Amino acid sequence: MIDDESAFRRVLAHLQASLDDLVLSRHERQLLQQMLGQGLGEETLRRVRNTAFELVRDRYRAAEDAMPLLNWLERVARSIDTARGDRSEGRSEAWFSPGDDCRSGLIREFSQARDNVRICVFTIADDRITEAILSAHRRGLAIRIVTDDDKRFDAGSDIDRLQRAGIAVATDDGPAHMHHKFALFDDRVLVNGSFNWTRSASHANEENLLLTDDGVAVAAFAARFDELWRRFGD
Repeated sequence: MIDDESAFRRVLAHLQASLDDLVLSRHERQLLQQMLGQGLGEETLRRVRNTAFELVRDRYRAAEDAMPLLNWLERVARSIDTARGDRSEGRSEAWFSPGDDCRSGLIREFSQARDNVRICVFTIADDRITEAILSAHRRGLAIRIVTDDDKRFDAGSDIDRLQRAGIAVATDDGPAHMHHKFALFDDRVLVNGSFNWTRSASHANEENLLLTDDGVAVAAFAARFDELWRRFGD
């Protein structure tokens, strides 16, 4: 019987040693796949994946060039997918507006999230999306929002309402705009696109959102969020 905790510690030591030179060599990757393929449970594989993301985020803050880190993470993520046997079953969805697809997709992801959500959007001005965020907050999820000050005090903006509810908010108050529109759910799923989180975006505008659980994309956007949070947070 596999002792998942001992196996996890061995995998962690292997990942840390491999990351020292920012390269997961062919031999290191083969050894990693052997470790992961010894009957580890899904929870342990998920823990390995999340730990790999954390290792990359820690290094990303001081890195002059992020590409070696992202390449390393991509190889690790593929090794984990191989161990799961579901490499071809990654999540990928595209939503478009006008219509309710983008808003409904976001609301679904908030309802399914279990641990944390990081939101990086220009503004939030749609009551249904706001209620989905508040519902996740009431369930105990750690939620953080990075936003821009340009629309924060407009009629209909829900940013202050969310902050008063106890959700952490960091605001860009500089002359340029924080114009991203993405969210990360449980450090595993990225939703990104042109869609503003407003009523008009659903009712009138031509907009899009793309959902993916690609490990490299998730890690890149997570690192960007963390950088913006440090820059604009108190």
